[in-house]
Amino acid sequence: MVKERMERLRKVMKDKGIDCYIIPTSDYHNSEYVSEYFMVREFFSGFTGSAGTLVVFADQAALFTDGRYFIQAARQLEGSGIALMKMGEPEVPTLKEYVEQELQEGGCIGFDGRVITAGEGLDYEKIADKKGGRVIFNMDLAEDVWEERPSLVFTPAFVLQEKYSGESTAEKLKRLREKMKEEKAEVHLLTTLDDIAWLFNLRANDVESCPVLLAYAVITDSDAILFAGESAFDGEAKQYLTKNSISLKPYDDFYTYVADMVKEKTDTKILVCEKRINYRLKKEMGEKVTIIDKPNPTTLMKAVKNETEQENLRKAHLMDGVAVTKFMYWLKTNVGKIPMTEISASDHLESLRAQNESFIEPSFSTICAYGANGAIIHYSATPESYADIKAEGMLMVDSGGHYYEGSTDITRTFILGEISEEMKQHFTLVARAMLRLKSRKFLYGCNGVSLDVAAREVFWEKGLDYKHGTGHGVGYLLNVHEGPNGFRYKILPGGGNDWVFEEGMVTTDEPGIYIEGSHGIRIENELLCRKEQNNEYGQFMGFEDLTYAPIDLDGIDVTAMEKKEIETLNEYHRMVFEKLSPFFEGEELKWLKNVTREV
Repeated sequence: MVKERMERLRKVMKDKGIDCYIIPTSDYHNSEYVSEYFMVREFFSGFTGSAGTLVVFADQAALFTDGRYFIQAARQLEGSGIALMKMGEPEVPTLKEYVEQELQEGGCIGFDGRVITAGEGLDYEKIADKKGGRVIFNMDLAEDVWEERPSLVFTPAFVLQEKYSGESTAEKLKRLREKMKEEKAEVHLLTTLDDIAWLFNLRANDVESCPVLLAYAVITDSDAILFAGESAFDGEAKQYLTKNSISLKPYDDFYTYVADMVKEKTDTKILVCEKRINYRLKKEMGEKVTIIDKPNPTTLMKAVKNETEQENLRKAHLMDGVAVTKFMYWLKTNVGKIPMTEISASDHLESLRAQNESFIEPSFSTICAYGANGAIIHYSATPESYADIKAEGMLMVDSGGHYYEGSTDITRTFILGEISEEMKQHFTLVARAMLRLKSRKFLYGCNGVSLDVAAREVFWEKGLDYKHGTGHGVGYLLNVHEGPNGFRYKILPGGGNDWVFEEGMVTTDEPGIYIEGSHGIRIENELLCRKEQNNEYGQFMGFEDLTYAPIDLDGIDVTAMEKKEIETLNEYHRMVFEKLSPFFEGEELKWLKNVTREV
């Protein structure tokens, strides 16, 4: 199937004079997760991971992806003729180095400029120039090959009430316009879906597990224009837009609007984040406008949760913690006694979350990985490929929920029976790393690079590591992976971990270890950044736990832990019992008392 599709793609490339065609994992808005319409890379390669870029030449093809997907991609690309390029590994060229190496003199690089960022598009321009070639950026070749391609879907939009958002759209627009004035910008173009949803207090379901609507926005000192699917707005939603002086225009009119605006006034000062906009928009703006290239002001605004959002998040995590802990009880009580698979276990956890009336949907596709499957960092069980769960080994479950009170993301690794000494030491190491970071106290001004080592140092001491960041920001009923804050030991372009931690930011703390063919372990809490004491040395900061669920003590070797780590674990479990015990009774309560016992 993949080989046939690639042959058809190459024929279209040849017909259109394209020597190298680039297919990223993206939509028109540089989103991490995309709707089915945009799953072009998956269609042509067969690789189902959420990150990766396919590069196709007439005689070769390569898929570039990161360490989260090395094992998965190797399996899914087998027999496809597509080479796996393990990004960041020694001797592996970068995507752009590969394109430059393989492009012939006078060659043509093609891509859909709406799904390539402005910076990437400019880099491909430079490569083509070096080779005396050219770039074609207005061709979505999937239209010529993908005969049953799903349609773009605009789901019903709904207003997130102020009791959840904590701030009106009018106030958010006022703050944004003040920032535009500071930057001397006449126009601000917004194309990122999470920023738009946050700014207008609107949510929808246009992207699976991301309650956003496909839209663009244009903001001036007097106008706010939303380009979206008009069918998504009922009478009540349209009244809301009118009340807030927001004009609704067709989704597809955005680029024409920008082109006309630029023609009318060529010296317009436009605020955009060039890391976030696509290449097509960059081209539409042209060379005669003044680009103010700064991060979208809304990015930091929405990352700092207000008091209402913070209090709601505590409620959401309490609901979520009850569901996850009841799942743990069900799992540990029934494993080996009733039939159980990765899929049935995942479904049961979702059913427990769904018992709460505030639950909307999972915040991402649950990773329920038993045994060796846990070593695949972003594993996904399917009806065609899944494992039976037995009363031995470990089960890693990374899951979350969207509630009206906010979004959650939690990982727990459960001990289901006998495990090896190596597994127990690895479990303890992961727990130590998570506990050390969450209890870290630091001076204001630290960022993700400053703090990541608090978790990773115990791995490095033993010559170990994990191929993912230690944590990411989380949106409020938005994207579960949301910057600008994050924990990562090295600065990556646009990686977000160079932003200073502010009070109100929510970040995950999720170290892990992955041994191919054997096991995977990850433990994850969400942390709320808080101010602590202020003295002559400055403002000290710390973290509040938002996640309330036991860490499986059956995997802990207390003798391998430092005294402070043990104290942190016991303190955390005392808090978990205090929060959750009102929701348990009888045998469940007795069990909860035991699994949160002091060690």
